[in-house]
Formats: sequence, structure tokens, C-alpha cells
Amino acid sequence: MLAFENDYSEGAHPRILQRLLDTNLEQASGYGEDPYCASAIEKIKAACECPQAQIRFLVGGTQTNQTVIDSMLKSYEGVIAADTGHVSLHEAGAIEFTGHKVLALPQKDGKLAAKTVKDYMAKFYGDDSRDHMVFPGMVYISHPTEYGTLYTKEELTALSEVCKEYDLPLYLDGARLGYGLVSRGTDVTLPDIARLCDVFYIGGTKVGALCGEAVVFTKNNMPKQFLTLVKQHGALLAKGRLLGIQFDTLFTDNLYTEISKNAIALAELLRGILKEKGYKMYLETPTNQIFVVLENEKMRRLQQQVKISFWEALDETSSVVRFATSWQPRRKRWSSWRSCYRIVTE
Repeated sequence: MLAFENDYSEGAHPRILQRLLDTNLEQASGYGEDPYCASAIEKIKAACECPQAQIRFLVGGTQTNQTVIDSMLKSYEGVIAADTGHVSLHEAGAIEFTGHKVLALPQKDGKLAAKTVKDYMAKFYGDDSRDHMVFPGMVYISHPTEYGTLYTKEELTALSEVCKEYDLPLYLDGARLGYGLVSRGTDVTLPDIARLCDVFYIGGTKVGALCGEAVVFTKNNMPKQFLTLVKQHGALLAKGRLLGIQFDTLFTDNLYTEISKNAIALAELLRGILKEKGYKMYLETPTNQIFVVLENEKMRRLQQQVKISFWEALDETSSVVRFATSWQPRRKRWSSWRSCYRIVTE
């Protein structure tokens, strides 16, 4: 079957596997205190143009979101997020499990607007009974969003300014950050994100790594004893070199960016095929996630030959499904693409 159900079905980029093999019998200190993690940190700092950055490597996205949010919030605070945000819908209540409420706000195309946050904060602090409420303690966004859309530099700047006004750390989930950075038309760069956000993470799991995410604190603001907190959350890998080697490889010779381009090129190809044959897009996305409206019967027939993700029911007879492309350069596998073309045009 053709697989478009997610962007992490493959293992890892061959260069990563080769470096893991080449260094396999070396002995190195644990918990991220090895030369590979140190090298990766310096390369990420340079890519972010943020020499003061404090960086740690965690094992996965949910552990990263939970650990970062929990470590930066006080016990009586919650995190503002879009109501479609990953922490709101697709992390099994991991944030609430730590005792912090997700304060879900309305969004448009998956994006949280600065005005929405500002209005919410003004209303909160205008309420005389706020001492009996969950205090908003930080703002969470993702780039790309859960719907594959991207913030513009203007939108990100406006959010950053509102967060500064209300002393709210701005946290950007970058699980698919590579795909966002190379999408056509984007004006947001990695240095922009480092400048405008207080903390973000660079996703490896969905962009060429076996596993792992790089958390970047940009304002010399890493919480005290963060490593200890990571361990408390079960997100600390004893063999930290596994993560360091992967990110050191991804940030050598621009590999992270180059392999991200594969997913965008393939998404554009697939999107063009679908549009050519009259399929309706649920919304336009510039990244590697394509959201399509299908009649339920067509969806069931397609799922017999293509792995896709059901996203949501649109009405009684149709649904929104997601096609996701990945970093693997499938363009060399033209037979698979001919199969895909045949299937979607039946």
C-alpha cells in the first residue's frame, strides 16, 4: 500500500544511520553530556543566530510539550492554545495530567491571532474574580499548525508583542518545523523564530531522525534544574548520544533543510494531481499536509489501497482526510506515483 498517513513512517535518513553505526562502539558520557550533543548544540546555535541559546535534546514531541510547559508554569497557571492545537486535541490530556489546564481559544485555519490573545487577557484581568480562576501563564503555538498552515512574520511578531505586554512566554512547537521553513512563500526563518519566541523546539522525529526533538530556550531562560525536570517527566535518554548524533548530522551541510524540501516537492505534486481530478481541498496549505474532502464511500475505497488519516467528519456523507508526505525522496519511485495517480483518478 502507498503510505500517506503521516510523515514519520520511515526510520531515519541514511546519513544518520551511518553515523550511528560508525560511532557505535565508542564510549561516551550519558544524559546529553557527550561530544556529539555539544557539537549539535553549537551548530543549532549558529543556525538560529542565537549564541545565548540553551539547548536540550528530548525523546519525543509529547514529552517535550509536557515537560516544557510544566516546567515554565506555576501551579495555578494554564497554557493558552488554539482550540485545534496539538496540546488541545492530540496529546491525550498530557498537559492536564501535570495539573495545568489548556486554555483553548478560537482560531482561523489553525492559527492563533494576536488579537484573540490580547482580548482574552484584557477580559481575564478585567474580571474581579480572577483570583478564583486559572491564570494564563504562557502561549503555545505550532509552526506548521495542526492544519499545515504557517504563521507569517507579521503574525508571529504581533503574537510576540502581546506576549511581552502580558509577560507570557511564547512557546512554538516545531514538530514539523523543517517543512515550514522551506515552504514556498514563507517569510519566517529560523533566526526569526529564535528572536520572537522564548522557547521552541526543532522536530527531528518527523524530519529525518529516528526520534528526538531539540528544545531551544532563546532568552537565557531555561528553567532551573531543567535536566532534573526532564528526567522526572521520563523524557531523558541515558544514551543521549543517540539524539546528539542525529541532530549533529541533521545540522551538517544543511541536511535538515534539504530533506525537508523533498516533502514539499512531493506534496505539491500530489496536491496538483488531486486538484486536477476535481478533489476539493478543505483548506489551502503550503506544507506537507494536504487536507481533502472526500465522500465517505470514496474514502473507504481509497483506504483499501492508500494509507491516509481520517481527520474529521464534515457532514453525514463526507469527511476530511489528510495526506502527508515525508522527507524521503519518493520521486525516484515513479511506479508508486503512477499507482497513486491511478488510484485517485478512478
